[in-house]
Amino acid sequence: MMNDLSALPFAPDQIRGVIFDMDGLLLDSERVALATIAQAAAPMGVEWPYDLGLAMVGLNSRDSDGIIRARLGDDFPVAELRERFGLLYEAEIEAGRIPLKPGVLELFEVLDALGLPRVVATSTRRVRAEPKLAAVGLLDRVHGMVCGDEVARGKPAPDIFLAAAARMALPAADCLVLEDSNAGARGGHAAGARVVMVPDLLEQAADLRDAGVPTLASLGHMAVFLQTRRAVGAGPS
Repeated sequence: MMNDLSALPFAPDQIRGVIFDMDGLLLDSERVALATIAQAAAPMGVEWPYDLGLAMVGLNSRDSDGIIRARLGDDFPVAELRERFGLLYEAEIEAGRIPLKPGVLELFEVLDALGLPRVVATSTRRVRAEPKLAAVGLLDRVHGMVCGDEVARGKPAPDIFLAAAARMALPAADCLVLEDSNAGARGGHAAGARVVMVPDLLEQAADLRDAGVPTLASLGHMAVFLQTRRAVGAGPS
């Protein structure tokens, strides 16, 4: 895990906008989701495989459903599992049991001071993503969202990151993509953005190491890095 900020392959002043993943990066939600889907599967007579949940990290529901069927069979009642999971997971959101990841508030304070725009690019569908960000006080602190149900192809395709950059009226090459998942980092890299991983449940994959995608232990390190950037004025509202 690299925490030598001087080794990052770009300078703070090269970043004109930031694209955040949500689950596992801004929110410490992946562990809650894995426990919840196992809880949802139990009444269906399924002992949920932990590694199956890990294989779904970073993917949208369409692609995740394909992974479930490939593992548990084409006749597995995915819709029933999704319904059970949704009820349990939304109760976790409403109860405030999904906290922020370390360094999030520090980084947002730096972005506010610099006037840098920021957009969330999450595989989660909007109807669930907005309440999650609202529950932790971040929804009003981002300048837009692109959600998994709003792009033709999910991560690791670049679509969601290109749409997020366009939301800020910036080329992807001027944007910093912050991701915890390998699928998301691959998508950001494919979009031509500057990508930094802050791994959560998954270690960085070999192809991303070979591509030179750096990793940091927390978003707090990125706050330290960016705070040396010159202020650029107010971000979009």
